[in-house]
Amino acid sequence: MKVLVIGAGNMGSGFVKQLSAAGHIVSVTARDATKAASTASPYANAKAVPAAGAAEGQDVVILATGYGDAVSALQSVGNLQSKVVVDITNPLTADYMGLTLGHSTSASEEIAKAVPGAQVVKAFNTVLAQVLGQGAVLADGSKVTVFVAGDNEAAKTTVKALAESLGFATADAGGLKNARYLEPVAGLNIYFAYGAGRGTAIAPAWQGFQ
Repeated sequence: MKVLVIGAGNMGSGFVKQLSAAGHIVSVTARDATKAASTASPYANAKAVPAAGAAEGQDVVILATGYGDAVSALQSVGNLQSKVVVDITNPLTADYMGLTLGHSTSASEEIAKAVPGAQVVKAFNTVLAQVLGQGAVLADGSKVTVFVAGDNEAAKTTVKALAESLGFATADAGGLKNARYLEPVAGLNIYFAYGAGRGTAIAPAWQGFQ
């Protein structure tokens, strides 16, 4: 697939690494063009691109920014009509130990309202950056599960195929409104990893989905 990664932080870098290793054609754009270039440079099938028009010709757009930057980042890459947009964001508080949205909406639903026409799919938000960078298989041989929620079945199928090409197990999590449940799962995972000091090897390898 042709995949645009928006963001060159820990998650963005992890995606570029894993997508490139799986043979996808990767474009990366970020607010810091130098960082985007350094993220792409180790991989023959990855390149840094300017934001303007970057969505054109892409099969999937991965939003790998913080939630606060999500809408402006998506709007910067051009026409997203009918594009599959993977939202990995979580609406975290400044200390990463809480959520700023929940119960009646979610980050994904708010993003979908702001970019009408895009096929927004929630996925990868429960996967820690360190786990993404190291790969989908944990030390005990189990695979990390990527939950996929969205209102367009074809878009979800595309995202599941992409995740599985990177070695992840996948689970259909229903409609986009179920991001309201997935975002708290991510918050709990962050708490276990950092707040409780159990480390980033703690990851949701959910029994029964593999």
